[in-house]
This record gives sequence, structure tokens and C-alpha cells, in this order.
Amino acid sequence: MCTYQTERLDIRASAKTAEGWTSMTNAIVYFDHPVHFGAGHALMIDLLNPAVGPSARAAIEMDPESARALANAILQSLDTIPDGLLSELTS
Repeated sequence: MCTYQTERLDIRASAKTAEGWTSMTNAIVYFDHPVHFGAGHALMIDLLNPAVGPSARAAIEMDPESARALANAILQSLDTIPDGLLSELTS
């Protein structure tokens, strides 16, 4: 069963695509049937820049356990950034 639960957000990022590094402006996160990952359902993360077109897209499909581990690793990394560095990023 599909949840159709989709999270969309604006981001400031870069990703390496088949055509090289490109800026990414949007992220879409959802749980659905994967295109490539060998499971019935997976968590998907799509990074894209619609202004550039279809070539500006990077996609990840993973099982829920891997997705939670990745989310926790991201939060752990962000929690350990020294204050000075973090203020540089938001300036």
C-alpha cells in the first residue's frame, strides 16, 4: 500500500549528476515503490533543480533502516559543528 506522504522543501545544495556537479534547489522525500532498489517499497530522496531540467536530478532509494541511520548520522554531524563554522554557513 502506498502512503502518498510526500515532503517537498527548498534547499541550497549541490549534487553530482551524470553531467557533473550542479546546484540543487528542491528536495522531495517520500515512501513508495522504488524504480531500482530491490524491495517492494523504499524511502526515496530526490534532489533536483527544475530550472536546469531533467539532467539536474539525483535520486536515492533505500530501506527504512538505512534511511533512519542516514538521518541520525546527518543530525549527529550537524550537532557537532563548532558555532563559528555554523554562523559562517548561515551568513
